[in-house]
Amino acid sequence: MSAQEKKIMIRISEIEIYPEHLSEYKAILKEESSASVKLEPGVLAIFPMYKKKDSTQIRILEMYQDNDAYQSHLKTPHFLKYKTTTVKMVKSLKLIDMDTIDPEAMKMLFRKMKE
Repeated sequence: MSAQEKKIMIRISEIEIYPEHLSEYKAILKEESSASVKLEPGVLAIFPMYKKKDSTQIRILEMYQDNDAYQSHLKTPHFLKYKTTTVKMVKSLKLIDMDTIDPEAMKMLFRKMKE
């Protein structure tokens, strides 16, 4: 595999939800993100959040071990359930691929968190 394929994949998903579906969407997303982190070794983080001033504006920080882990994630039952059950709830979706400025500092991110 090439070095590019083994590089950590980072993405920010910008999602706008129709207000009438917000509660249901958030419940489905919470279930999916939790399952992804618990069940998939290649999923480093799926961290959903929303704008304080507009809760229909969802942002998800996604981090995968590499592109292979991301491709595998797209085929899991929990992701497919999320995608198919929320499609009517999503007003807009923008996927923004990111890169890290300091990869060494990123390695400390999860070690610093305590339960």
